[in-house]
Amino acid sequence: MKVRRLILLTLVFSLICGSAVYADSISQKVRVWVNSKEVDDGGIIVDGKAYISVRSVSDKLQALLSWDDSSKKVIIYKPNVHMITMQDGSLFGNVPKGKFKFNVFSQIDNLKVDISAFKVTISDPYGDETYIDGRDSSNNEFPEAGKEDFWFKSKEISYNFDSVGKYTVRFWIKPAGESSFQVVSEKVIKR
Repeated sequence: MKVRRLILLTLVFSLICGSAVYADSISQKVRVWVNSKEVDDGGIIVDGKAYISVRSVSDKLQALLSWDDSSKKVIIYKPNVHMITMQDGSLFGNVPKGKFKFNVFSQIDNLKVDISAFKVTISDPYGDETYIDGRDSSNNEFPEAGKEDFWFKSKEISYNFDSVGKYTVRFWIKPAGESSFQVVSEKVIKR
């Protein structure tokens, strides 16, 4: 009786381990890099084809991602968004310690999707984010539907650059029909 039980257990463990080794040989995990930044989820190779997370790649490319459920397709749009930081009409990229008043000027073009809102934020070196300015579709200064390019100058903000490091200004867009904002451009200010 003990011999049968031992043979049966050995057979079961052999099948389980063999299946795990076979499954591992079918799919392999791979590291994915986009613009010198590693994608968090990475990807897998199955039958010689690489599969990666569309959300992770679009986030790294700072592109807009949407899902069309009726046609079952993923749509990625990469608008051109350029930002400059200005104080009293002068451009800057480095700041001294302390309070600093500035505006963010943004040029948006090649926008191939309707949007319902956009905003500009700044994050300190520790990741704490502050809202600078933005618009939504109910605002009379919001670009009309279908407009592919527009300019936006934020209100003047007084911000305290008290920590040494990189401060990141981000331009966010919310596509029409979506519930969340997506980052489409970043600019670094150093202190």
